[in-house]
Amino acid sequence: MPSVTPAAGDQRPAASDHRWLILVIVAIAQLMVVLDATVVNIALPSAQHALGFPNSDRQWVVTAYALAFGSLLLLGGRLGDMFSRKRVFITGLVGFALASALGGAATSFGMLVAARTLQGAFGAILAPAALGTLVSTFRDPRERGRAFGVFGSVAGGGGAVGLILGGVLTQYFSWRWTLYVNLFFAAIAVAGALAYMRGNRPDSRPRMDWAGTVLASAGLFGIVFGFSHAETAGWTAALTIGSLAAGVILLAAFVLAERRVSHPLLPLRVVLDRARGGSYLSVGLTGIAVFGVFLFLTYYLQQVKGYSPVTSGLAFLPMIACILIASNTSSILLLPRVGPRALIVTGMLLGGGAMTYLTQLTVTSSYAADVVPALVAMGLGFGMIFAPAINTATAGVARQDSGVASALVNTMQQVGGSIGTAALSTVALTATASYLTAHHTGQLASVTAAVHGYTVAFAVSAVLFGIGALAAVLLLPSRRRLEELRNPAPAASTAAETTPSPADSLPAA
Repeated sequence: MPSVTPAAGDQRPAASDHRWLILVIVAIAQLMVVLDATVVNIALPSAQHALGFPNSDRQWVVTAYALAFGSLLLLGGRLGDMFSRKRVFITGLVGFALASALGGAATSFGMLVAARTLQGAFGAILAPAALGTLVSTFRDPRERGRAFGVFGSVAGGGGAVGLILGGVLTQYFSWRWTLYVNLFFAAIAVAGALAYMRGNRPDSRPRMDWAGTVLASAGLFGIVFGFSHAETAGWTAALTIGSLAAGVILLAAFVLAERRVSHPLLPLRVVLDRARGGSYLSVGLTGIAVFGVFLFLTYYLQQVKGYSPVTSGLAFLPMIACILIASNTSSILLLPRVGPRALIVTGMLLGGGAMTYLTQLTVTSSYAADVVPALVAMGLGFGMIFAPAINTATAGVARQDSGVASALVNTMQQVGGSIGTAALSTVALTATASYLTAHHTGQLASVTAAVHGYTVAFAVSAVLFGIGALAAVLLLPSRRRLEELRNPAPAASTAAETTPSPADSLPAA
């Protein structure tokens, strides 16, 4: 049986271990990455007015970040496995901060898009290094539950925090401060990393899988670009179809290549384990819904109800509070008792119920009666999904695979967000146009049509949550299986009795 000494060593922290301070540092870094997926959205109209670029170019400020981030995540995760994770983490922080400063000082559209691309690239280095640090720092199941409760709160609620922060900074300071604010976050995180994180180079450094890196990055780029292009050009546009088809083909070639190389970028044992695969799928499906909720509820509150950017951001506070409560409760108290399957299925059902509730929205609906209950249910649902799914996806992963396993979590959330934004926007716009064709008269026809489009998108999200619940029932592990993932040596010792599949036995390596 392969040795598990490194993992065992990780379970006995030194007396001077500052793991809870490391958790704070990692949470700040993750918050930076998640914030920048939404914080700039509210600032876009002000940035557009200041730099003078047309509406047709506006999407690239958001898309440039998503393209670089989504396509380079697996490479960023592998860098954390190959080198000192502390150095990779600090490199990501410093690069992200410098790119943010460049964007805040932008004097042209091209300069802003270039800065957002660099932000995405360094975010792809930073995000898996942050989660990989958490995976290797917390090995005790109870402490791990607390740590992932905090991390899940940031991953699930960071986007909504971005809406609040973006509104405050844009309304009271300048759109440039939605980028400059990262300098403060990065300064705190870098200082903490230098003071408290320990360098931990791997005993043997694997070679870089350059063929896999090119195939994975190009494939993910094609998928993210295709969905982003569909949002503005439609699903039948030649570039949309070509990008999506090329992305699928390249990713299929990537999988075939990974089966043949000795040092793969993504060891297939990481994803072929049913428990981890189900967790990644849960994060991806929830990512679609999270970005859809932020997008359409923000439109509804601002364009239909007339809320200011700050007020519309603050309107998400009930959801943030519930994410915080549910993430920590589910990861600390419930996950050890009931396992991830029951929690994530319940979370999916809560999310689906919330989306179904939002399909009843009208132009005259009230925030208190018609929005808040859905925000509460969504917050509880997201909290019950993110923290347990991230915990399960990285449970029992070997040190040499922890970076890429962590990168996959961020990849699924980012790609899910890109798919959700593009696909649900297209659904909403199509429903709006159809409604206007049938009901083109009346003073409120355009507003009523827009709300109709939002509710159709919410209905699609509810169906996706139903699919997520079914997938969770079929794929996610019970409490006993989660314990086997966390303690691979005992699981391996009973191999003769349980005859696990090769994918299940690999985490012991």
